[in-house]
Amino acid sequence: MEHVEAVVIGAGQSGLATAHALVGAGLRPVVLEASERAAGSWPRYYDSLTLFSPARFSALPGMPFGGNPDRYPHRDEVVAYLTAYAARLAGADIRTGQRVIAVRAEGAGFTVELEDGVQLRARAVVAASGSFGRPHRPDLPGLETFAGQVLHAADYRSPTPFAGRRVVVVGAGNSAVQVAIELARESRTSLATRAPVRFARQCLLGRGLHFWLTRTSLDAAPLGRVLKTPPAQPVLDDGRYRAALGVGAPDRRPVFTRLADDRVTWTDGTTERLDALILATGYRPHLPYLAGLDGALDPVGHPRYRGGASPIHPGLAFVGLEWQRSLSSETLRGVGRDAVRTARRLVAHLARS
Repeated sequence: MEHVEAVVIGAGQSGLATAHALVGAGLRPVVLEASERAAGSWPRYYDSLTLFSPARFSALPGMPFGGNPDRYPHRDEVVAYLTAYAARLAGADIRTGQRVIAVRAEGAGFTVELEDGVQLRARAVVAASGSFGRPHRPDLPGLETFAGQVLHAADYRSPTPFAGRRVVVVGAGNSAVQVAIELARESRTSLATRAPVRFARQCLLGRGLHFWLTRTSLDAAPLGRVLKTPPAQPVLDDGRYRAALGVGAPDRRPVFTRLADDRVTWTDGTTERLDALILATGYRPHLPYLAGLDGALDPVGHPRYRGGASPIHPGLAFVGLEWQRSLSSETLRGVGRDAVRTARRLVAHLARS
């Protein structure tokens, strides 16, 4: 059995930022990535995805995002950036095609078991596998018996397969609005939300919103410590999204009351045939490998942590959770801050043990 100081599970933005921080703290982490490339879930997002923060605010520690710093990078640019970041991450042992299936407590450390049966003995483990592997499917009336096509935004790629069809997108976040608007160019699309879509201006007083979030330190404020229920973030808009919804491309409707066979029933009692339903309803932490580690997760699979560290298992930590510490904890621009704090805590733990 191989013995290592620290294992980081996941080589997306959170895992790479954590590996960088651990190397900076004097450790040589092993990073285990289930897919065949060190870019996390980014290669699997929909084709037209663009960041909601400019390039200058979208870099991980130690490597600026190249090109025009004021542009909003495309998905493929992020994939290329993360791939280059991983290649330059000297001091970390990044292993792709290595899916972790279980983490078990063993003495003062952990045994990490891989899908192929290989085991590693680690003094510390960081869960940085994100949430893309666990799409959230809300309990919508009739969803399980609906005869039309149902897919989550995690499986959506482009509007081409939906051309000429009747489509409903459920959700009120950035991705839901972005997907619904591009679908409306090819199909008859509605955006179904429980409340009107909330917008935030992408530019204020001649500066991008992220400039002000950084200048005021709101982006890094430790609000996650005090928020019992994190607020839903508004849709960032330069005016085009609001305008598209304003002219009904797509139209915005309250969430339907019923799905049955291939039909949808709206709150006003009208029914119509529906070809496809796309759930842009977010994700939940994807940590199945911790299910057998007593106390690491709560009954619904959410991690138990304080400041990113497990209160039950010293040496176990989390990075990249939504609102883990601040509103930017789950983003390219903010995950590095949490990674540095986690690395410091783990180094101190290892010194004590």
